[in-house]
Amino acid sequence: MEPIIRTRDLTRRFDSLTALDHLNLEIAPGEIFGLVGPDGAGKTTTLRLLSGLMDPSEGQAWVAGHDVAREARAVKDRVGYMAQRFGLYADLTVEENMEFYADLFGVTVHERRELTPDLLRMTRMEPFGNRRAGQLSGGMKQKLALMCTLLHRPEILLLDEPTNGVDPVSRRDFWTILYQLMKDGTTIFMTTAYLDEAERCNRVGLLHQGVLVRCDSPEAVKGTLPTLEAAFVELIRKADAS
Repeated sequence: MEPIIRTRDLTRRFDSLTALDHLNLEIAPGEIFGLVGPDGAGKTTTLRLLSGLMDPSEGQAWVAGHDVAREARAVKDRVGYMAQRFGLYADLTVEENMEFYADLFGVTVHERRELTPDLLRMTRMEPFGNRRAGQLSGGMKQKLALMCTLLHRPEILLLDEPTNGVDPVSRRDFWTILYQLMKDGTTIFMTTAYLDEAERCNRVGLLHQGVLVRCDSPEAVKGTLPTLEAAFVELIRKADAS
């Protein structure tokens, strides 16, 4: 099976700083892949490169069979990108925010009337359709951001630390939604700083100072060590020593 996301020596520099250093990755269709690393590791840069929001300094990336640099429009039609600070409008209600993003994505009236109730039901946000976004809890705002990202039915979701700062119950609900999306065939590429979330992914990649140190299943990464955290600490120690 052809990978739905593939990178070859993908690199991004900002003057003298190399934010991402020759990243080579292959993501299978329908996979949940977690890119893990501390702040400044290059996680957000990776997502921005894959979504076509940023040009690489070197290397290439292909998403859904399209070269991201040369076929950016085709990539954007197939990808849903949820940034850490998604642009919700606090004075608009949940449904008004969804209408706004449906207009941006060019979703037809028929499609949005069919999809909006399904998204509200899936996220358990049906009772809050008329509540202003500014009055939502952190977890509800993230669910709304996800619904807006899903309005054009993307094949691939790029999620930048989607549960950062969210309460445990909302994190659990969010993961229930992600697993349902995966069952429906959506490929999910997410970044996270939570190692317990990394354990829920099919595969994880450890990014350290822009370099992919290890990429495998959570079980394989742990190896003989008792926890994923211990494995990552050891991998970073070896990376710093080399």
